[in-house]
Amino acid sequence: MKIPTASLCTLLLAASVHAAPFDKGDPKAGKALHDKACVSCHRDMFGGDGSTIYTRADRKTRNAQQLAARIAGCNANTGAGWFPEDEAHVGAWLNLQYYKFK
Repeated sequence: MKIPTASLCTLLLAASVHAAPFDKGDPKAGKALHDKACVSCHRDMFGGDGSTIYTRADRKTRNAQQLAARIAGCNANTGAGWFPEDEAHVGAWLNLQYYKFK
């Protein structure tokens, strides 16, 4: 029995959506991007070094896809000008440092 091409493409696309979005990100590059573009805003919002945004008990980010969406939203809202690979780098660093999503 053959699977129609459209069904196979849909299945592959759905699988890629659930894959970790930061697998190809470089945490070291992500930290540099984060420190340049994110820290000052997070410090203004939360005080201290701004990391409370990631460690607070009521944080809204519960999985890797939500983190990727938040990074993309911040990129767009602040005009950071990051490319998708830059967002992946930042996500890789944040995941390594704070979130530990699989």
